[in-house]
Amino acid sequence: MKFSQIALVSAAIAGCCVGLRAYQRVADFGFGNDDSPVNVKAEFYWSRLAYTVNMQNFGGYSHWGYWGRFAWSRDYPKADRQFLIAMHRLTRIDGRPTEQVVTLDNDEIFNYPWIYAVQVQLWSFNDAEAKRLREYLLKGGFLMVDDFHGTEDWENFMNGMRQVLPDRPVEDLASGDEIFHTLYDVDDKMQIPGEQWIRTGRTYEKDGYQPKWRAIRDDKGRIMVAICHNMHLGDAWEWADDPNYPEAFASMAFRVGLDYILYGMTH
Repeated sequence: MKFSQIALVSAAIAGCCVGLRAYQRVADFGFGNDDSPVNVKAEFYWSRLAYTVNMQNFGGYSHWGYWGRFAWSRDYPKADRQFLIAMHRLTRIDGRPTEQVVTLDNDEIFNYPWIYAVQVQLWSFNDAEAKRLREYLLKGGFLMVDDFHGTEDWENFMNGMRQVLPDRPVEDLASGDEIFHTLYDVDDKMQIPGEQWIRTGRTYEKDGYQPKWRAIRDDKGRIMVAICHNMHLGDAWEWADDPNYPEAFASMAFRVGLDYILYGMTH
C-alpha cells in the first residue's frame, strides 16, 4: 500500500477522533470508566501494560509530579484508539475498538497475547511480576516496547528486562527480518519522533540519535519482545490527525505497528 493510501487513514482519523481529545488524559486512569464498549468480544484486543514506576529511575521526569506515577499511560488512550481505527481500516482483523489495560499482579494477562508498553526505562517488577511476564512471553505472548531514548534509558530498561529474561540476548533487527514483512514491506525505516518534532524539528531525544529496531527471541527464533528504542511510535499514532505532524512519520508508525501485530498473532 502506498503512502498516499495510508494518508487517507490520517484523514479518516481526523474525522473520527475529534471526540477522543477529551480522553487524552483520563483524570483518574480508570480502566474503561467511560461509555466505551469495553465488553465487546473480538479476536484481537489492543492491550497496554500498566506497571509500577521505579522512582530511582525517574530522573528528569520528576517534574511530572502526580502524572509521573502513570508513565505507562503516556498517549493513553488516544494513541491506542487511533491505532485501532487504522487497523480496522487497513486490515480484516476483528479488533475491539477500545484498549485493554493489563497488569502483572494476576494471571489475567494470559488472556491477552499482544501487549504494548511505553516509557519502559521507568518500569519496575517484583519477583512475582517478573516471573509472570517471563511465563507470558515463553508461552507465546508478544510485547512491543516504545518511547524511551538514549543510553541511560536503555540501561534502565534492561535492568527490568534482565529480571524477566536474564539469559536472552538482544539483537538488532535487519530490514529483511520477517517481522517487517508480514503485512507491509518496511525496508527503509526512519527514526519516528514524538510530537516534540513539531516544536524542535529534531527526530531524536536525549542522546538517542540513531533509531534502534531490536528484539529478543525464544528458543525457536520467534520474536517475543519487539524493541523500538530512540523512537516514539505512540506519539505518531496519537498526532496523526495533526496537520503539523509529518504524514511520513505517522504512515511508517502505523505500518510497523500493523506488521508487529500480524507477526505477534501468527507466530
